[in-house]
Amino acid sequence: MSAAKIAKLSEEERTLDLKPVLEAGWSTTEGRDAIKKEFLFRDFNEAFGFMSRVALRADKVDHHPEWFNVYNKVEITLSTHDCGGISSRDIDLAKFIDEAVVSTQSTGTTLNKLI
Repeated sequence: MSAAKIAKLSEEERTLDLKPVLEAGWSTTEGRDAIKKEFLFRDFNEAFGFMSRVALRADKVDHHPEWFNVYNKVEITLSTHDCGGISSRDIDLAKFIDEAVVSTQSTGTTLNKLI
């Protein structure tokens, strides 16, 4: 991890970088500067496998999500604690998570975003 301080997204970055993530189904979290998304899987095994894939990436980039899992449901919240809000790290991890969902779908696994 770099010694440089991690900064919250600027207003311009929120327009350019956060907007596409929100359009991909992520939403802001009421009461704090964070984004969240919920996923529904076929079963616990599929949900846990997805979480494992995300966990490996998160550990590699030293940026760990807040998440909650019950059986086939995974809720993920992203916020950078070092800066007290949404940073580019959250955007990058959200994009990876969305790519992991697409990759899983393309291999025949069914994932659905909860509405």
